[in-house]
Amino acid sequence: MRTTSTRARRAAAAAGVTVAALALAACAGGDSGLGPGTEESSAPPTEECPCEIRFSWWGSDSRHTATQAIIDAFEAENPDITVVPDFTDWGGYWDKLATSVAAADAPDVITQEERYISDYASRGVLADLSGLDIDTSTIDESILAAGQTADGQFGIPTGVNAYAVVVDPQIFSEAGVELPDDETWTWDDYVEIANEISAKAPEGVYGTQDYGFNEAGLNVIARQRGESLYTEDGELGVSAETVADFFQVSLDLQAGGGEPDAARTMEVQDAGPEGSLLGTNTGAMGIWWSNQLGALTKASGRELQLLRLPGESDGERTGMYLKPAMFYSVSATSEYPQASAKFVDYLLNSPEAAKIMLTDRGLPANTEIREGILGDLDAPNTLVADFMAEIAGDVVDSPPVPPNGSGDVAEITERLNTEVLFQRLTPDQAAEQFLTEVEAAIG
Repeated sequence: MRTTSTRARRAAAAAGVTVAALALAACAGGDSGLGPGTEESSAPPTEECPCEIRFSWWGSDSRHTATQAIIDAFEAENPDITVVPDFTDWGGYWDKLATSVAAADAPDVITQEERYISDYASRGVLADLSGLDIDTSTIDESILAAGQTADGQFGIPTGVNAYAVVVDPQIFSEAGVELPDDETWTWDDYVEIANEISAKAPEGVYGTQDYGFNEAGLNVIARQRGESLYTEDGELGVSAETVADFFQVSLDLQAGGGEPDAARTMEVQDAGPEGSLLGTNTGAMGIWWSNQLGALTKASGRELQLLRLPGESDGERTGMYLKPAMFYSVSATSEYPQASAKFVDYLLNSPEAAKIMLTDRGLPANTEIREGILGDLDAPNTLVADFMAEIAGDVVDSPPVPPNGSGDVAEITERLNTEVLFQRLTPDQAAEQFLTEVEAAIG
């Protein structure tokens, strides 16, 4: 990369990592990316194109459509590079990626998520991007650091987003319930409001969709209490009481009618934004990543809004944080690392790509690109940009990078939340099992 953090450079030097083999220009030529003092003659020959690279990602139908448009634009500018799309929904993405890696057929450019990037990096699947020609000079160092391990830079954030409450004001109005003050409401308020909406709204319309399948909500609650899901040392930093309270919210909503029963909850959980309660006009609230507002708005056909999570003013500190939406990584075994790097650079730094993607992969990590698209945003994406700017001053810090094994925590959380919803485990039992299983996963 043309700009990397000092942390990544120190780590690479300490590990004795040799990056000259990867420090090449893109297929069409350009800056070699070689550091000061490196002999140009030591670089291997430039890879030959025409060439074909594969790009894997997950997401909604709208993301797939936008990404294909970006691929088309890139190929128009780079006719010697063909990008083969390889996409699926979130539920099937990681199984598909694991199978591809095991078969020595990893995609050239891999979309990564914070829970998995450390695992894939430690197994040698991902290339150290500090040796590739990707411009990161306009990405904030604290955001860039989220893709680093002690051994190098293995992912570059696509953009930033926040875990937030998405609301449908129309359902609030029809139920005769006022929108909450998101600067003061508590988790108890959240439950009471959802239960009230379900009681007053038409049959089949609920106050909210269950939130317990994603550990990001647990992390926010933990941070509000002065804890954190993980510590800086890569250990668990959350108490059994906090985990139990996290699961208890779902049971309180279920008991009060604020969310559907367990069977209905399982149906909508796997349906993505398009099939969610908000997306089908059958829910007044849901907790989603802010970059999903566009897909939710399109599915619902309504003007939705973003609110802070409950409890931000009720605990020891605020818990919300700015999270890299996802990361772009390059396979360590790619036959065409230069072409792959050129495509990643285009995804991050091309104004045309930004105008197509807007905020679907988070507000662009490239701050100059971010400024450049503000005037082009539609109403939902303008709301996302305004919301992120509004909460930025309240964000205290970012959580530690998830440790090795944290990729298993998504499955653990989903499974235990299901057991709680069907009342096969109490919240206390689920909490103890959560701590035991997560400690084993990251130990």
